[in-house]
Amino acid sequence: MSNAIRIDDLREPRLSPAQQAVIDATAGLQVELSVDEVLCAARERTGLADFGPEDFLERLGLLVDEWSSDAAMRPLQRLNLRNYLVRYAANRLLLQDLWKRHPEILETEIRQPIIVAGLPRSGTTHLVNLLAADRRFHSLPLWESYEPVALPGEPALPDGTDPRYGRCAEAWAGMQATLPLLAAMHPMNPDHIHEELELMGPDFASYNFEWLSPSPRWRDHYYAHDQAPHYEYMKNVLRTLTHFRGPGRWVLKCPQHMEQLPVLKKVFPDASVVITHRDPIAVIQSSVTMIAYGARMRLSRIDTEGLMQYWSDRIEHMLRACVRDRAAWSAAQSLDVFFHEFMVDEIGTVERIHALAGSGLPAQARADIEGFLAGHPRGKEGRVVYDMKSDFGIEPAQLRQRFAFYFEAFPQLRTEA
Repeated sequence: MSNAIRIDDLREPRLSPAQQAVIDATAGLQVELSVDEVLCAARERTGLADFGPEDFLERLGLLVDEWSSDAAMRPLQRLNLRNYLVRYAANRLLLQDLWKRHPEILETEIRQPIIVAGLPRSGTTHLVNLLAADRRFHSLPLWESYEPVALPGEPALPDGTDPRYGRCAEAWAGMQATLPLLAAMHPMNPDHIHEELELMGPDFASYNFEWLSPSPRWRDHYYAHDQAPHYEYMKNVLRTLTHFRGPGRWVLKCPQHMEQLPVLKKVFPDASVVITHRDPIAVIQSSVTMIAYGARMRLSRIDTEGLMQYWSDRIEHMLRACVRDRAAWSAAQSLDVFFHEFMVDEIGTVERIHALAGSGLPAQARADIEGFLAGHPRGKEGRVVYDMKSDFGIEPAQLRQRFAFYFEAFPQLRTEA
């Protein structure tokens, strides 16, 4: 396989000159990670002061406290996390200001969305990109998910580009320069269709923070609290985007929905939900390899076994919740899609989804989807080859035993690793 990629230095990274240069250049940074600093920076960025309901402060405080205690975190990662939190706080200010001036936005209808749920690395991204190629639907590009509301008075770039797009493109270029293999695992270019859980960021909610840095205290807080208010916040941001774009149905996707199926039903009762399924061992080794690869820029010491344990537990929690709550969505509104079937019949899978949603697949939509497939062949950026035993110290068969309940619930599943 000429385009095979084997990352064999996850435990002890061999840093490239570019990676080492960035780490060295930022080694002396003093980055304050505190609630006051985040809020102050957001106010300065936007010129606004009203954050709306203040319940988010507890969640923001938990994040900065947990992340500040990580002794292995490089200054570069502290800066990255600080910038994430400031961006979310600034977005919260902008949204709150917009909703105060235009309360009618919160009455905007979100009608019959198609929502993809499923494990990370189970085909959700590819599937939502296929669905988003259909111009009949709204979808959420990465740049807009990061900054759903423009900064007041900020001009376009000299070439006419939205500055929000420009910032996202600049971040992607920097990521490609320092983590060049990431494109083979999870591209983050500005036009990439992203997860709507990003829209919970201004409410300082969602499991997305766990992907930024291992966060067991945050995870436990998330487990212990009803997520419906945060899904309602996300829906309000979707209402805002709909207000800007005009009427239309959305195609959305987020793995978190797998463990929040009753909440999803409560907040989006008329949705059509597609749940993707894949061998959890393939999911875990892909997810943890991606996280460990990125950690070489973030951490001075990488605990590969700890990452494997954290995300094995996390995936098990998602799957047990899915098995427990799958009946929350009836067959009239939901569809199970198995990875191996999707990979051999992509267009047929899309047809089944549109049949479920009552939207059909007219000729123009089919042509758009086929055009996307032609321009984005699988493995275009290379295919990562995994070795779970060597990289993470565990045999796939040994780990698979803990997921017997999932294979029993969905016997159509196929083992991969």
